[in-house]
Amino acid sequence: MASLTCSAADLIPLFGSNPNATAAADYLCRRFDAVTYKISDTDYAVNSTYLLFSAYLVFAMQLGFAMLCAGSVRAKNTMNIMLTNVLDAATGGIFYYVFGFALAFGSPSNGFIGHHFFGLSPFPSPSFDYGFFLYQWAFAIAAAGITSGSIAERTQFVAYLVYSLFLTGFVYPIVAHWFWSGDGWASPGRSDNLLFGSGVIDFAGSGVVHLVGGVAGLWGALIEGPRIGRFDHQGRSVALRGHSGTLVVLGTFLLWFGWYGFNPGSFLTIAKVYGQSGSYYGQWSAVGRTAVTTTLAGCTAALTTLFGKRLLAGHWNVTDVCNGLLGGFAAITSGCSVVDPWAAIVCGFVAAWVLIGCNKLAEKFRYDDPLEAAQLHGGCGTWGIIFTALFAKREYVNEVYPGVPDRPYGLFVGGGGKLLAAHVVQILVIVGWVSVTMGTVFMVLKRLGLLRISHEEETAGMDLTSHGGLAYVYNDEDGTVKNSGSV
Repeated sequence: MASLTCSAADLIPLFGSNPNATAAADYLCRRFDAVTYKISDTDYAVNSTYLLFSAYLVFAMQLGFAMLCAGSVRAKNTMNIMLTNVLDAATGGIFYYVFGFALAFGSPSNGFIGHHFFGLSPFPSPSFDYGFFLYQWAFAIAAAGITSGSIAERTQFVAYLVYSLFLTGFVYPIVAHWFWSGDGWASPGRSDNLLFGSGVIDFAGSGVVHLVGGVAGLWGALIEGPRIGRFDHQGRSVALRGHSGTLVVLGTFLLWFGWYGFNPGSFLTIAKVYGQSGSYYGQWSAVGRTAVTTTLAGCTAALTTLFGKRLLAGHWNVTDVCNGLLGGFAAITSGCSVVDPWAAIVCGFVAAWVLIGCNKLAEKFRYDDPLEAAQLHGGCGTWGIIFTALFAKREYVNEVYPGVPDRPYGLFVGGGGKLLAAHVVQILVIVGWVSVTMGTVFMVLKRLGLLRISHEEETAGMDLTSHGGLAYVYNDEDGTVKNSGSV
């Protein structure tokens, strides 16, 4: 809006020989400029409000993670897992402020790592305002929250603090820089030297957030080993069920609600037209479409899981359905803005079977993840990256990522294989980077004796041994009432 200008010199001839022509032209230009600036200010305010509201929604997902995690573990570890979720946000806030944001978005920079805005100095700038930092911080702590579920019920508290600050302050920001910063080597927002002529279309983070968190959790759980009693002496799976289906469902709905900030909010702005000004169609329409694709993918995955598990296991399981729903959301997160609603249904359907298959593999290889976090976020996130490369629609790709003529789009809709090649590269580099960094962190913690709690502590429960008392007044194993040290 601010680019619209008024020139008194251009208006004066229109007044003819009127002696007040100059004064009239100056007056009209001043009024025009005042209106233009007011519209521009309103445009900034609308977009900033939209981004802040989206950040609040994404942050609300932390409550969803906390409730989902609490319901999925045994009662004797409830206080521990909820405290780790609180500290993911708190620790992540400080370290993302000091280091993380600069490493992710500190522009100008090289393609690998950012190096400006440490401690948000100087801020705000022509590039970024405070709302953008808040939004990106909410994403960073979401990745840490994913990992905490994989290593629940057997991890020393100090290990949570170490991995959380390292993940949010260093590992995740580097990945975000690669794919989301305008300088990143695989970013679709680069002005030149695009990876395979396209860059990676990971709109809201099936790879940047979900695959990062899933791979980190995978290595943590592998290095720690399964919980006591998770597999019997013959290697057969023994269910260690979470203590509250109510909390699982509550957490799932909170995450569903927050995902409307996670996916549609990733547009960052809403007051943007597509094509001729004054049309009913613009970025606001794309935001709405993204909310619809997100919804349909989750709903389809939930229903597919419901009937799929009924056929495989013989019963209807609410926890499985909730995880299936979240798997659909994790999968659609990459391509939510560039696919049609019908394609989102395909995404959700396949995501449900990906999750079921990953869980079968986990049992076969005696891998223990109390929340299925690595399977859900890693497996379904990987499928979402591939899905985007297959179904991204040309029209939507050009609207969301303008400025590059003939940008590659989905293979199955006529766009060729270049986008798919870029997305395969994304999967490989994320798995490699997170494996080297987080795998090393967990291995060092294990060597130092700081990773896993003792056999006695794990049997008694971490709430009693590390946090001063049980969260409830009953015992998981025998149902007897106990005098807890806390409420």
